[in-house]
Amino acid sequence: MERAIYPSLHGRSVFVTGGASGIGAEIVGAFAEQEARVGFVDIDGAAGEALVTRWREAGAEVRFERCDVTDIEGLRSGFASLAATLGPAEILVNNAALDDRHDWREVTPERYDRLSAINLRHLFFAIQAVAPGMIARGGGAIVNMGSASWMEGVGGMPVYTSAKAGIHGLTRSFARDLGPHRIRVNTVVPSWVMTERQLTLWASPEGLEAHRARQCLPDLNTPAFVAAMVLFLASDNAAMCTAGWYPVDAGSI
Repeated sequence: MERAIYPSLHGRSVFVTGGASGIGAEIVGAFAEQEARVGFVDIDGAAGEALVTRWREAGAEVRFERCDVTDIEGLRSGFASLAATLGPAEILVNNAALDDRHDWREVTPERYDRLSAINLRHLFFAIQAVAPGMIARGGGAIVNMGSASWMEGVGGMPVYTSAKAGIHGLTRSFARDLGPHRIRVNTVVPSWVMTERQLTLWASPEGLEAHRARQCLPDLNTPAFVAAMVLFLASDNAAMCTAGWYPVDAGSI
C-alpha cells in the first residue's frame, strides 16, 4: 500500500520495541520512509541487524540495540544507547509482545509472570524511561499496541489476552498523567495480523475462513495497515487524539 507522508515526522526520534520482525519491522520501515530517526530494540539480534542493514542501504537512519524487554535494566540501557545517537525519544511505539498459545490448566506462576512481563509490564517501564525527555522537550507521542483478541473472546491464550486488556488501562492512565506535558498516549488495536509467524504457526485454512466470516471487510489484516495507523497517531495530524483506542480490525470487534 502507498503510505501518506507526514511532514511532522521528518527528523523525529522514534523508539520501537520488538522492531526486528513482524508488525514491529513494518513500523520501523514506515518511520524510516518518513525520514525519521528510528531506533528499535528486540531480543532477536540477527533479525535486528539484518533490518538495520536493509534500511541503512536505503539511506535511512536506523539503529538497533539487542535486549530482552523483560530485563528492565537492559531495556533502560538499550534506550539510553539509542538516545545517545538519535537523541531522546520524541515518539515511542510499545510493540513488543508474545502471543504464544497456552492451556490455562498448564500455566505455572513462572510462565504467567514471563508472559505478563513481555506483554504488559515492560510497556510501563518503557514509558517511564522516555517520558522525562518528552517532558523536557515539551511534548511527545506514545503508541501502545493492543489487540482485538480479548474483545473478540478468543480463547487458548488467557495470559496474553489479559495483558492486552490491561494495556487499555495503562494508556488511559498515562494519557491523564502525561497530558499536561502535551504527551499523547493511544492504543492501536489490531485484529489477527498475517505476519510470517502467524501464517507459520497458527493460520489454518479453517481458522482464516472463520476469521473472515466475523469481519465486515473480506480482506485479511497485514502489518502495513497497522503501521499506517501508528504513523497517524504519532504525527501532529493527531494532535487532539489521546487516551483513545483505534481498531485496525476490518470490523471484527
